[in-house]
Amino acid sequence: MISVLTVCGNGIGSSLMLKMKIEEICQEAGIDAQVESIDFNAAQGRKADLIVTVKELADQFEGKNIAVVRSYINKKKIKEDIMDALEAAAKA
Repeated sequence: MISVLTVCGNGIGSSLMLKMKIEEICQEAGIDAQVESIDFNAAQGRKADLIVTVKELADQFEGKNIAVVRSYINKKKIKEDIMDALEAAAKA
């Protein structure tokens, strides 16, 4: 099972929507993942196989496996943006 953190500024709205979309994508792809929504500050000290966030926040996560999304809610765009990173994390 891989661990995935969805990160937004406050960890409430946007990251929760992203979490639900990623859970759907993982289920459809047969990827066993535990997805958690979290705020930016809390994410700094957390370990995860993959962190998914927007470009504005991604630049501040150094040395971590990051997938940048263009949208928190558009499932098609999210899938395009993260699928390679999800599959790589699942194989690691």
